Amino acid sequence: MNIQLVTPAPLKINNGNKITALRWATILKTLGHRVQVRQTYDGNSCDVLIALHALRSADSIRRFHEAHPDKSLIVVLTGTDVYRDIHENKKAQRSLELATRLVALQSMALDELPKKFHGKTHVIYQSAEAVRAKAKNLNHVFNVCVIGHLRDEKDPLRTAIAVRNLPQQSRIVVTHVGQALDRRIARIAKAEVKRNPRYRWIGQLSHRQTRQLLAQSNLVAITSKMEGSSNVLSEALASGVPVVATKISGLMGTLGKRFIGYYPTGDTDKLQRLLLRAESDGKFYRELKRQCRGFARLVRPERERSAWRRLLQEIA
Repeated sequence: MNIQLVTPAPLKINNGNKITALRWATILKTLGHRVQVRQTYDGNSCDVLIALHALRSADSIRRFHEAHPDKSLIVVLTGTDVYRDIHENKKAQRSLELATRLVALQSMALDELPKKFHGKTHVIYQSAEAVRAKAKNLNHVFNVCVIGHLRDEKDPLRTAIAVRNLPQQSRIVVTHVGQALDRRIARIAKAEVKRNPRYRWIGQLSHRQTRQLLAQSNLVAITSKMEGSSNVLSEALASGVPVVATKISGLMGTLGKRFIGYYPTGDTDKLQRLLLRAESDGKFYRELKRQCRGFARLVRPERERSAWRRLLQEIA
């Protein structure tokens, strides 16, 4: 089939949507399809349009449906779609109606969808290849990485604030990878680097460099207020690096309800205690790793590839 894949994210920025779109393009090509990735629907005829974002791609979705009402239209639901826009925005709601199929990125997203859409919704977990650390940690520090652009939905400085006043003997150091998408937060982050010796913000890296830094870390902190799913979570699970995370539906849909690494959104004190426990309590850290290894099966590339094969066969 001839497929056009629309992602509203600028392709020059390494964010989750871009990484997802390029990975899916590769998967679809290996399944024998022709794929073009665009920021908006370009008006050309294709057999299937796959659009990330019910709201941000709403105009592309509408134009494609008007031009080709008999063609298949797959709408992929992101975090802002699932946990905000489909509840209050008419454009996002219209995208749900127009879609031939919907894709959710974790199981608990279904709880947010009207039941009439459940029958046309597929849950496809985001996959990641395993990346192992090329070098061992020789600095005897406990490396915590935060990966995410500086925008409010990610609560990007929560980990930095949590490590401000740690005991002197703590070996925790936080490295934050991500581009400044909010000038106000960028100013705060620069000030935090100056005042907080345990925190460094290194800006945007290539995806390959980011994966290697993640693999070399002892822990990944995911502090989002809102997630549809998380590429960073998938990459950490694939690489065997344990995570601590906000207890939100978009992450619980992958990690389950009994995961021991949760903390309440925005609760700095509880995040700090969780980080210190991961550093100092070997039994807790081993259990955290064991639980994360158990979820790695959900993010295997062959699982995601099979899910897309089944979906496209269904609409063919």
